[in-house]
Amino acid sequence: MARQAQTSTAVLGVLSIGSLTGYEIRQAISTVLGHFWHESFGQIYPCLADLEADGLVHATPGERSGSNRYEITAAGRQRLRELLATTPSAAPPRNGVLLRVFFGQSLAPADLDALLDDVVSEATGRLATYAGIRAAIVGDPAYPEHGRYWEATIRAGELTAQSQLVWATETRGTLLPPATIPAP
Repeated sequence: MARQAQTSTAVLGVLSIGSLTGYEIRQAISTVLGHFWHESFGQIYPCLADLEADGLVHATPGERSGSNRYEITAAGRQRLRELLATTPSAAPPRNGVLLRVFFGQSLAPADLDALLDDVVSEATGRLATYAGIRAAIVGDPAYPEHGRYWEATIRAGELTAQSQLVWATETRGTLLPPATIPAP
């Protein structure tokens, strides 16, 4: 699936939950989808214009001058179903931690240990964030319709964070001399 189609999928998906301004769409993508998806203002507004031109969204003037409120149309819901049914294109991975570990022969053990501490800290933080999101979505008015799908994405994040914790522990045990491993 091309980048533009994936942006359309994100925008139409957010609008399938409710009517929003362009700014609110960007905020929803950033705060709600931001744990697994990113779009910039530079991608969203041209996408909205294309979706409106294609009759997939309808814009009405918002409360503030120059601010439109967008709603998904029936044709937009059909297009969203089509986009969701297509296989997404795989993005090439970019993982700065693995890049550093791959070239770890040139890294001091203390620096590798600090890098692994950062992985543990970040993964632990994400697990706490996901727990908070899980608790918050239960009270969301859209929960009865969307909740089990939202929880599936949260679970993917939880499993990823948990696997990073396991990986960091194994990597520390494999690559660091016992003297550099902090005592529990």
